[in-house]
Amino acid sequence: MKHANSNLTPSSQDRFGRKLAARLSQSTDALPHDISERLRAARMQALDRYKQVKVTTASTLQSNGGAATLTFGEDDAGLWRRVAAVIPLLALVGGLVAIQMLDSDYRAQELAEIDSAILTDDLPPAAYTDPGFVQFLKARRDQAQ
Repeated sequence: MKHANSNLTPSSQDRFGRKLAARLSQSTDALPHDISERLRAARMQALDRYKQVKVTTASTLQSNGGAATLTFGEDDAGLWRRVAAVIPLLALVGGLVAIQMLDSDYRAQELAEIDSAILTDDLPPAAYTDPGFVQFLKARRDQAQ
């Protein structure tokens, strides 16, 4: 049996099916009752198959050009595949938390160094709030040059 062109779009397939059904329906009046009943049952089965939507997911890596997609399968290893898909997300969240903790530790060390430098400096801490402090720094810079 030769197959028709399978490159038809869904709308053109629907039009072809309607034309074929109309042509077949024109000549059903001349058929015996048992044949017309079998044809009616076959049409009903075909309509039921057409209406049923079977949802399946691929269990492989699908690539389209430069993009790739990992989809979940419906086999016994489905749970493990889902867990394996979540692992990169957990690694990302863990990395971000570690970066945040290291950054806060670094800032705390930096502030501690500044505080210790201020407290051990020749200048008392009250001098930093004095309005003449800027002139003191300028005079010190002028003396250094």
